[in-house]
This record gives sequence, C-alpha cells and structure tokens, in this order.
Amino acid sequence: MKRREFVAGAGAAALPGALLGAQTGAKKRIACLSSTYFVRSHSDNFITRFLEGYWVGDRYYEPPFEVASLWIDQIHPADVGQRLARAYGVRQCGSIAEALTLGSGKLAVDGVVLVCEHGEFPHNEKNQQLYPRYEYFEQVVRVFRNSGRACPVFNDKQLSYDWRKARQMYGWSRELKFPLMAGSSVPVTFRRPEYDPALGTAMESALCVGGGWVADGGIFHILETLQAFTERRKGGETGVKAVRLLKDGDVWKAAREGLWRRELLDAALARSVKPAPVHKPEDMRAVLGLVEYRDGFTAAVLALDELSEYIAAMKPRGKPAEAALCYIPIENSNNFSNLVHGITRMISTGQPPYPVERTLLVTGALAALMESGYQNGKRIETPELGLAYKAPVRSWYAAGEGS
Repeated sequence: MKRREFVAGAGAAALPGALLGAQTGAKKRIACLSSTYFVRSHSDNFITRFLEGYWVGDRYYEPPFEVASLWIDQIHPADVGQRLARAYGVRQCGSIAEALTLGSGKLAVDGVVLVCEHGEFPHNEKNQQLYPRYEYFEQVVRVFRNSGRACPVFNDKQLSYDWRKARQMYGWSRELKFPLMAGSSVPVTFRRPEYDPALGTAMESALCVGGGWVADGGIFHILETLQAFTERRKGGETGVKAVRLLKDGDVWKAAREGLWRRELLDAALARSVKPAPVHKPEDMRAVLGLVEYRDGFTAAVLALDELSEYIAAMKPRGKPAEAALCYIPIENSNNFSNLVHGITRMISTGQPPYPVERTLLVTGALAALMESGYQNGKRIETPELGLAYKAPVRSWYAAGEGS
C-alpha cells in the first residue's frame, strides 16, 4: 500500500476548501524539474511531498496536483527520483521542454516546480555556487513563448548567483504575466514564539543569526529570513543602498563601532533550543553581512560556525528587543512543508503567499555581499537594488511548535 493511500481518509478532511474541490474533479498537472534527486535533497523535500502529500504540524494534506512529469539533470549515485517516478506513474523526460509539453509541442501543465539545489556544479572565486537556475528557467520561458501561454513557476532559493540573470528572470515573469514564487523554507517554517511584527512597526535595527555555512547558499537562508522581518518596518520596503561582508575579528570590531547591535545577538541566542555551543560567539569563526537600506534603516546577518539554528531579533523603537527561532525539524525536514503549501496556493490561485520581490531583493543583496567578501570587506553600493514592495498583512509561516 502506498503511504498516501494509507492516510487518504484522514487527509481529505484536512484539505482547504479551494483544494478540496480540486480533489473531486480533474487535478491540475505540474512539471517538476530537478538538478539531482536523492534522499533529503531539496528535490526530495519538494517533489516527494507533491507525490505523497505533506504534513504542516499535525495536519496532513493530500497531493494537491498530479505530478505529470519529472526531468532530472544529474542522476545521483543514490538517486530516488527515477524510482519514485516509476512508482507513481510519472513521465520521466529527457528535456525541460518535454517535461512542460508532455511531448505535445505546446505547454501541457498548469505549474512548474524548479528545484536546482545540490549536484556537481562549480564554485567561482567569490564562493558562489554556479547553479544553472537561470538556464533552466530560460528553457521554461522558451516553452511559454512557443505555446503562447504561461503558468505559475516556483524557483527554489535565490533566483540566481548573478543579479542581471535574476533581474531577467523576474522581468520575464512580468512580461509574460505568469505568477512567480521563489525562496527558502526558513522564513516560512515554524516560529518559536510565533512572532510577526505588525505591518508598519517602527524598528531601530534587526539581526538574523544562523549557522556557519558561508558560501552564498548558506548566507541566503539567513538573509532572506532577515528580510521576512525587516520588510514589515514602518514605510515598507524601499530597497538596499549598500552592503559589506566582514569576517572573524572584524565582526566584533564592527559591533564595538556601533555598526550592528551586539545585544540583538544575545536576544536571539536566548531563543535557541539546542545545547549551548562550546565557545562564546567572539571565539567562533564568524561572518557578518551589514545591510544598509535606502530609507536609512540598518540590519545585519551573522553566521557562526558552532550554530545550527536560524534566529531573528528586532529592536522596535522604544521597546525591548524581540526574537524568534525559525525552527528547523531536522528529523523530518518538515520546515519544507509550509513552503510546499504556499506553492500549492500559488498554483491553485495564481497568488503567491508573499511577494517574489522579497527573494529578488535578497538575491541582489547576496550577490553584492559575496562581491564585498571577495574584495576583503569593501562596502559595495547597490544602486540597482532600489526595489520597493509591500509585505503581506500577515506573514506566511507555519503555525504551531513544529515537528
């Protein structure tokens, strides 16, 4: 018996109304594109949930769509994607175009899930991994143009390591008028406590701290989590003016100089649920990203090599610091479930649960931070990141403690 058959009875009652109707009629079809697919890879964390259903807290959701096709770029030695495709009757495709057209020559699916994370891809001198997200996306857009219509697309994590490519990806979505969603699971996972600053909160400063994986993929998680909170400040998001990446001793020197608030780190670490690190923060390997916004607001991201959690801290004006742990359930990767739930909402309704401009802005700021690190901490001005947008009234994140 397949797992989804075992839980089908309980799951039907848990489906939101809009999706329950889809279960009684023809399901929408999605194409899944993977860089590589093995157990606990991002492809597994996304695509397998679309095949088998997913849990958000203690609620199970049946697969909302038919996974019509699967394209895998690199077959991992421990691949599970091909076996899952055979088990669930999913068409395995030799190209992105085939996955979207199902061999018909025209777009034949209602949504695209693009997961380009993991695989054998080089790093450049800036410590950026050169994932071909743009190149995959460009092939999707080519099918849209040839078909005379488009459909919603989700892109895992940042849009590209290159700002110009990311801006083009966003531009195509606006030109061809298809919903686009991107980003990390961390900002939308469970929050302990369920802290969501009110829209329009007057903030003095903010910090997000995370683990010591300091290639661009690791910093992205911390930076996008920061942005999910800072975008709610008074006046709304106006864009990023400049960034700077510092390391080790320069991190703590910057705190002494008032470039970031050390007390916010204390507030953040007080929300940790894991055993305390062996060393105090000042004795750990550290990487700091300073972010100057166009409206004068300043914030920071901090990667510490003995930490394996993501914690955000804010200083509202005239109030004590507040912090929340963005909880990652390591045992089951269930931090991905609410992001899958959001993708489901976008493909079902055409409305992403949070603006893709968040991820676009973070993509650009991250690229500039990596340039700053390459230039030994030089302050990099970012006139191209004058990107204004409005945050949702309520942030999209999973309710409850998490499991």
